[in-house]
Amino acid sequence: MLDRVEMQLRGPDGLLPVYFDVYDNSLSRKWLTAFNSILDNKLHLEKNYCFFGFPEGDRNLDFLAAEINRTIAGINGSSIDYVIKDFFTADNMTETFYSGRAGQNIISINHEKFNQLHLYFEETQGVSGAMSRHYLSADAQTRWYIRQLNLLCHEAECLIISLGRHQSTPEWVRPSNVMCWLNAPRFTLDEEDYSLFGVDTIARHKGGVYVGVNKAVGKHHWEVFCDEGRDSRIDELTTTTLKPQTEAAGDFDIEWGNNTHNQPFMQEKLREFREWLIINNFDPQEPSLTIGHPKIGQVNLEKSFGTESFEDILSKLTKHLDVYSIKTSDSYCEYDYTWHDSKQLQVPLL
Repeated sequence: MLDRVEMQLRGPDGLLPVYFDVYDNSLSRKWLTAFNSILDNKLHLEKNYCFFGFPEGDRNLDFLAAEINRTIAGINGSSIDYVIKDFFTADNMTETFYSGRAGQNIISINHEKFNQLHLYFEETQGVSGAMSRHYLSADAQTRWYIRQLNLLCHEAECLIISLGRHQSTPEWVRPSNVMCWLNAPRFTLDEEDYSLFGVDTIARHKGGVYVGVNKAVGKHHWEVFCDEGRDSRIDELTTTTLKPQTEAAGDFDIEWGNNTHNQPFMQEKLREFREWLIINNFDPQEPSLTIGHPKIGQVNLEKSFGTESFEDILSKLTKHLDVYSIKTSDSYCEYDYTWHDSKQLQVPLL
């Protein structure tokens, strides 16, 4: 163990401390250095992109659809020469299927709608090292709107998945923390870090702490497989970028869902994914593809919540969906604002 991190979550009834231990491995050492730098420099935590897949959170599907439409209106009203002729609602972002187990129609993602939304983001922003002409000509407010296309796309997809599972198989709802800071300094992954990736790491552990989102900008292989389907082919994708992870930062994710790795449904999904990779000329064993989620730590569930029960942990977290402070052995930072303040605080930083 390199360190123990304490994160204070804020709710109407006060603070809830969550503790996680940082492992001692090659990636964790680089990550902890970057993370301490984020805290020391008091970088802005994106609270509007922080708590994912909580079925009873305030950022519900109607709210997210309205935010997507406001974002589109902001881009259409800008001077970047890009117009989006689209409109999003809770109804057209979702489909339904009948579940015999639940005895009802279950909500699911309209992948075509979200693939199109992600394409708007790819075309307006570009990728790391090759930003689009639209992004380069955009002012700070328009860049904020462009960024929201991506963030809202992923947040809404995750919420729909959780809402569906909450209806049919509530024990497999997968809430998570996605901790991202604006302008976080990046570091390059080394060959030794690749050993922490792999297809099996797609199945994350309850309370597991993982290095954050792909800093190369673009979907990774697992996302494409889930969004486009097992019969999809790379040369026929709606989305245009498919990149391995070459960079990381002090960002991190915490998985709160129950462990799935040994469950038959997850083993079958991973088997299909391996087949999809091979059909699309990828080697499932190739570490440089950086598939999966490299684990850098673990929440001490008993110390944080007094239980390892998923239902009890979810109940406590749902009442504390706001990060107030974070402390390591060397650094400390408070975040005394909420996601309602996001635009006014973030635009000047872009």
